[in-house]
Amino acid sequence: MEAIFEKSKYKKPLIIAGPCSVESPEQFKNSIAPLVQKGINIIRGGIWKPRTRPGSFEGLGSIALPWVTEVKKDLNFKFATEVASARHVEEALKHGVDIFWIGARSTVNPFTVQEIADSLNGISIPVMIKNPVNADLSLWIGAAERIQKAGITDFAVIHRGFSNFRDVIHRNSPLWQIAVEFRTLFPEVMMINDPSHISGKRSLVPSISQKALDLNFDGLIIESHVNPNTAWSDAEQQLTPEELLKMLQRLKTRKVHFQNQQTLNQLEEIRQQIDQADHDLLEALHRRMELVEKIGEYKKLNNVSVLQLERWKEIFKTRPEWGEKLALNPDLIREIFGLLHQESIRKQTEILDQK
Repeated sequence: MEAIFEKSKYKKPLIIAGPCSVESPEQFKNSIAPLVQKGINIIRGGIWKPRTRPGSFEGLGSIALPWVTEVKKDLNFKFATEVASARHVEEALKHGVDIFWIGARSTVNPFTVQEIADSLNGISIPVMIKNPVNADLSLWIGAAERIQKAGITDFAVIHRGFSNFRDVIHRNSPLWQIAVEFRTLFPEVMMINDPSHISGKRSLVPSISQKALDLNFDGLIIESHVNPNTAWSDAEQQLTPEELLKMLQRLKTRKVHFQNQQTLNQLEEIRQQIDQADHDLLEALHRRMELVEKIGEYKKLNNVSVLQLERWKEIFKTRPEWGEKLALNPDLIREIFGLLHQESIRKQTEILDQK
């Protein structure tokens, strides 16, 4: 079987699109026909839809698979769907599904991933693996390893964001650094971004898609419905086929490498300046930790507890304000000083506990 997720095969980005759920033969065909006609030949569609809470639409199940088979007779495409059990794998293979993906709620459970992996043993089929719902890189890597050990060599990973109750902008926080770290560890694995599930609303899909391409992702998997307002699931995040095609035309792809030698020389000069700035930053951190240790010794001498809540509140309030005056992102400053505070508590606790 020809490999689907071979990086050298595609001019970036690889586009996978289609409705969140297959609702009827007509809805499915009308949602994807304009996409296939424009050259999008990998179509996604939910047959089984694992939901967070019972009572939500959970897909039509196996009844929808023959509809997909019929539409494939008229349109030339490969069909991808989510599987969450060995039974799903069996049913999907029976109806000629071309590509599987393992969803975020499955990836979080090694037992589920192993069950799917066991059912795929000896079968040559492309598989995509979404990141787990929680921000755990090890679970994501573990899921990929389980699929690899089942003999699946044609696979990709999907970055669909992570659950975060504090994020009021996205449905799932992108936490780009986790996806970037996966790419750093496994540069040969194709990484596909899912802007639909990260955004949760169609107005954000273009900006998330562009951010993914700016970070050199290999592709996008996007939900598209002929009439999103009537969709049975995830209505707010789906684009019409026409909206999707227009968006794809507006997206910009970036060169992977600098090609001009003069530009490379200038870049190297700037990188050297960054190296010096990082060295200065580390020296400042070293000096700060020396002062933290002095405070720890003073607290031990006077039998004072490590956590001084009023002082921490003052730092947490003032440092982002100082950062804003320097045109720094206050959220970044809060995160940095949150980590520094954890390290300060660790160091001072260590000092207090010394005999």
